[in-house]
Amino acid sequence: MNKINPGVAIVTGASSGIGHVTAKALQNAGFRVFGTSRRAVSKKSDGITMLTCDVTDDASVAKLVDEVLAQAGRIDLLVNNAGMGLLGGAEESSTAQAQALFDVNVFGVIRMINAVLPTMRRQGNGRIVNLSSVQGFIPAPFFALYSSTKHAIEGYSESLDHELRPFGIRVALVEPAYTRTSFEDNLARPDQLLDIYDAARASMTIAVRTAMEKGDTPEVVASTVLAAATDPTPKRRYAAGKMARQVSFLRRFVPASAFDNSLRKQLGLPI
Repeated sequence: MNKINPGVAIVTGASSGIGHVTAKALQNAGFRVFGTSRRAVSKKSDGITMLTCDVTDDASVAKLVDEVLAQAGRIDLLVNNAGMGLLGGAEESSTAQAQALFDVNVFGVIRMINAVLPTMRRQGNGRIVNLSSVQGFIPAPFFALYSSTKHAIEGYSESLDHELRPFGIRVALVEPAYTRTSFEDNLARPDQLLDIYDAARASMTIAVRTAMEKGDTPEVVASTVLAAATDPTPKRRYAAGKMARQVSFLRRFVPASAFDNSLRKQLGLPI
């Protein structure tokens, strides 16, 4: 990658929201961008070549990478944005539902990375940007499983970055807070609801909706991804937006008990 010709980028989950805005930002910065969606969409969207890919399917991922290489001959950047959310008490989800969530948010990332690494190694360079969340480093009541997937991506990405540096490949994390997208509307619900959590779950749903309405725009996240993708000396983590930076700072320097009490108060939970 260079300033004149940044290279070829793949952005998963690029049909809408953060993924689409990120793909457009990369395209405006000079990247040739291939976006993915689970279902077929228009082959061209704002100058972005859209391809179908299900990150939970090995064959689908392999087909995507083969198609990008056939059209562009190389892969310089992978942005793992595709993901899903789940709001509910931890015990309200069956093991099967938890596995399905991890299959998208964690194993989907692993599949994509494993598929592009042989090409990046042959090139002797590459950049991987994984979309995490502030929930990758803070407790998130009623998001236990979703938060667990983001914690997993944090640890995986940090270890992977160490492994891949000898090949000229770097891995970075982008950590948004609440962002004004359709995320809240598309949250999965637990598959075995328990009455004892009804009130707290409802309160949390309202808190999330309110926070999303006041959150950052997708463009804030997209600009952070662009920075992580083009930084000559990439950082391990990039907080996306003012709230994410504040939460990251507080998590590091505020005593755990005070942080815990503040979090519960903000979410309307008893202290």
